Amino acid sequence: MFPGSSILRQTISVILAGGQGERLYPLTAYRSKPSVPFGGKYRIIDFALSNCLNSGLRRIYALTQYKSDSLNQHLLEAWSIFNPELGEFIYNVPPQRKLNNDWYLGTANAMYQNLNLFSSEKSVNWVLVLGGDHIYKMDYLKMIQYHIDMKADLSMACIEVPKEEASRFGIVSVDEKYSITSFIEKPSNPPEIPDKPGYCFVNMGIYVFNASSLREVFAEMESQKIKTHDFGKDILPYMVKSSRTVCAYKFFDENKKTKPYWKDIGTIDSYYDASMDLIAVTPEFNFYDQNWPMRTYQYQFPPAKTVSHEGERVGRTLNSLICDGTIVSGGLVERSLLGPNVKVNSYSYVTDSIIMNNCNIGRHARIRRAIIDKNVVVPEGYEIGFDLDGDKKKFTVTDSGIVVIAKNQVLP
Repeated sequence: MFPGSSILRQTISVILAGGQGERLYPLTAYRSKPSVPFGGKYRIIDFALSNCLNSGLRRIYALTQYKSDSLNQHLLEAWSIFNPELGEFIYNVPPQRKLNNDWYLGTANAMYQNLNLFSSEKSVNWVLVLGGDHIYKMDYLKMIQYHIDMKADLSMACIEVPKEEASRFGIVSVDEKYSITSFIEKPSNPPEIPDKPGYCFVNMGIYVFNASSLREVFAEMESQKIKTHDFGKDILPYMVKSSRTVCAYKFFDENKKTKPYWKDIGTIDSYYDASMDLIAVTPEFNFYDQNWPMRTYQYQFPPAKTVSHEGERVGRTLNSLICDGTIVSGGLVERSLLGPNVKVNSYSYVTDSIIMNNCNIGRHARIRRAIIDKNVVVPEGYEIGFDLDGDKKKFTVTDSGIVVIAKNQVLP
């Protein structure tokens, strides 16, 4: 068995990684939401997985469903670092129609269909349930220890938000001891935190269950013919109303910033905004903390470089993130993120944009406020983001004017 405390050895981590991500289309045209690239070289799921690794948790199941090829490949290439001989693992678990011939019908149903993964015979005392589509840093071991100290059946991670913003979220109502009294979806008058007036607790979708309690709850609800599809709509309200101990855990941010950082990048605009923050002088999200490394697949590419310094033909990158293998050859890149193996050719101009892996930006091309997915060739002299009415006839354009070009799309 791998080294570590008995808590680590008796905890199973389950990442719900089957999200369809419809509001991120066309970035999710060929992949699930957790496998969408973020920050140049990462995938969204890397953040939950890196948190597991930094927390000492090395027994992980990833429950996948929609368009999982890209995610499966990434898990194999980037995360085959665990040793099963020592009790470590990361396993991809697709829907297998174990019960009633159904696919996964929701977050809780995905767990219900895989109860065998944390049966009483497997020496699992605690189950950590995570979403695979959030950006944040968190030491899950602190939460598990809190759960044990509180003698809880379920602990739910919660983040403080100002009351005026809280009506957009699922809100947790607590008493003075942080015992959860109700769970309310997008309330018009959200309940405040007793010891912090003006703020409310938002459910982060991070749960610690006693394995035995979770098995019992599923059995009870099944016997009473109560739907068990979703945690937020079905399981959590049932457990709060029952006699079980359900506690809120106040999110402790390992990002080491004044304001706690937790992003659900569920739309193109929120994805773009979170990405653009990474190139700020002092980004909200700290990638550069060596005590909390973020892991991903490292392409075996040479370092990024700029080429040419002849008159107007100058390869320049300003206030941008540039990944390995990328060459800016006589073009200008400003306030942008360039993924691995991107080529920016002479006299081209890229600003306020996200260019993903293996794209080629032709000579004299101009790109502004765009997201270009992988393997796109932008022809010589082509313009994107300067004529939104024209762009809307060919591409996805958000209400805020972000032009999105799908993976492998051939430009007219």
